[in-house]
Amino acid sequence: MEAEVSASRSDDLVYNRDKLPRRERQRIVSGQKLEHGSQTYFSEKEKWRDDVRRRNGGSSDLEYDESLRKRKRWRNICIGVGAFVLVLAIAIPVGIVLSKKNDTGGGGGASTNSTQPGNSNLNGMSENDIPKQYQGTYLDPFSWYDTTDFNVTFTSEMVGDLPLMGLNNTWDDSKSANNNTPPLNQAWQYGTMPVHGVNLGGWLSIEPVLTPSLFSGYTTHDNVIDEYTLTQTLGAPRAKSMLEKHYSSFVTEQTFIDIQAAGFDHIRIPFSYWAVVTYDADPYVANVSFRYLLRGIEWARKYGLRINLDLHGAPGSQNGWNHSGRQGVIGWLNGTNGQLNGDRTIAIHNQLSTFFTQPRYKNIIAMYGLVNEPRMVELDVSTVLNWTTHAISTVRSNNYTGVIVFGDGFLGLDNWQGRLQNQPNLLLDVHQYVIFNVQQIVLNHHDKINFACGGWTQQALRSTNKATGFGPTLCGEWSQADTDCAQYLNNVGIGSRWEGTLNMADTPGGSSNGSVLSPTCPTQNNPQCSCKNANAGPSAWSQQYKQWLLMFAEAQMHSFEQGWGWFYWTWQTESAYQWSYKAGLAAGVLPALAYQRDFNCSQTIPDFASLGLPEYY
Repeated sequence: MEAEVSASRSDDLVYNRDKLPRRERQRIVSGQKLEHGSQTYFSEKEKWRDDVRRRNGGSSDLEYDESLRKRKRWRNICIGVGAFVLVLAIAIPVGIVLSKKNDTGGGGGASTNSTQPGNSNLNGMSENDIPKQYQGTYLDPFSWYDTTDFNVTFTSEMVGDLPLMGLNNTWDDSKSANNNTPPLNQAWQYGTMPVHGVNLGGWLSIEPVLTPSLFSGYTTHDNVIDEYTLTQTLGAPRAKSMLEKHYSSFVTEQTFIDIQAAGFDHIRIPFSYWAVVTYDADPYVANVSFRYLLRGIEWARKYGLRINLDLHGAPGSQNGWNHSGRQGVIGWLNGTNGQLNGDRTIAIHNQLSTFFTQPRYKNIIAMYGLVNEPRMVELDVSTVLNWTTHAISTVRSNNYTGVIVFGDGFLGLDNWQGRLQNQPNLLLDVHQYVIFNVQQIVLNHHDKINFACGGWTQQALRSTNKATGFGPTLCGEWSQADTDCAQYLNNVGIGSRWEGTLNMADTPGGSSNGSVLSPTCPTQNNPQCSCKNANAGPSAWSQQYKQWLLMFAEAQMHSFEQGWGWFYWTWQTESAYQWSYKAGLAAGVLPALAYQRDFNCSQTIPDFASLGLPEYY
């Protein structure tokens, strides 16, 4: 998902091991033992009495006894507090252990009620079982935060120089996503059977808008604006610890259960090049996300869901946007190291395509993406086309026979007619949003739906016809958002087109070219455009707004199915609710089943303003 102006939206839109915590015996010292024998008591009393007598004269036994009583009371209080602390020190760890046992059901699985994953499959093993030269590396399961549903029997075997460690030896491709779809071991009829898919954005490729909690603790001075600066600031051990916890918890097996139940049949999984390799002084957490990618694929298999692999971040950054890993200058096929980064990406595809043409992936890796959103409006088009041809040849040479996906580069779908059409089983991927385009974001609610039904439907029909477009075309990203108000959507610390606070000149490597400093909403700022209500949660949405959100979503689904289908962006977010299919389902603003809808573009679109839906929020 890009955060700037794009042409096809009609606008520019090493590794350091963290060891598992050791269980150590803890010794609690409650303080020195207090002993008061009679000899000690009277010797102290006499000494004290003599001292008082010298100062005041006369007997002072009562004064001494009263003082001693006070000292005893204070001593007893201290002992009581110490005993209470001791009880807590024993009870809390025991409670946590019991809680974890209850959360995992004794099976060692991850639980939504526990902050820690299950690691019971390491029981009975010792780190000495791992060959010494691999201890502490990413092949060592004792260095993994989460071992749930991984095979922890050690192997150093590689395919394409990528590890098999963690994979089980057998698999089952007999499952279907639902009754309308063939099982994985039977062919999907692309172009005839529409794809109903969803992205797992913000999981293995970090995006501030999707997981703002990873960025909100920093100030503008810290300049933490993307995964590069986040991992650089944290440092390798802390970055690995934090991100692996994120990989473990943001997507779980329950995610795939819920996606299947929502009527989906495909999942697009964005990941970045550091899942495979890092270069030079890269601060990224290397290799760890690859293991979670493989586990996610196995969970998808379990529920009959086909995979669209999406290389979301390429070496050097293919678009200069934060979701490529590093915001700023485009260094892929551009600049001093542009060719080097292009060659590195080819090498990565050689590894990946070798790995994913193993028999276990033949049926489930249905689509193979070359690179997400190459910003071809800023790159040399012929250079990108030559690179794409080379990448296709590399992947095919490793016997990948599935669908290869390439991005439209924001050139506009109509401009792909005649390009790359001699390549078999190739799919053109377009991402459609109205909010990154100042001509479309100002459309009122009626006209936004009308544009989806008219403009995008016609684009899809023209593009899928080789006489007027490329041919096979699919919408790989879209959402229900009707404003660009979501926090960090347009980069960390940057405002919105809606309120006229989009000052791109303030971003590293940015310029004023993408700035929008006048409020841009359907009312033309009269009444005033505001993001306050636009960013409100589902509980604050009116019935009219919910009606519009549902109709806008179903209009887009209808339009994109005039091509090969679609992938919604994205399954879940922390707070950007109009970008979360999961939140939309819960709020009733998305169809309960992705393949069953009430609205299609042959129906009348209401005038939502007359129904009382404001256009400015």
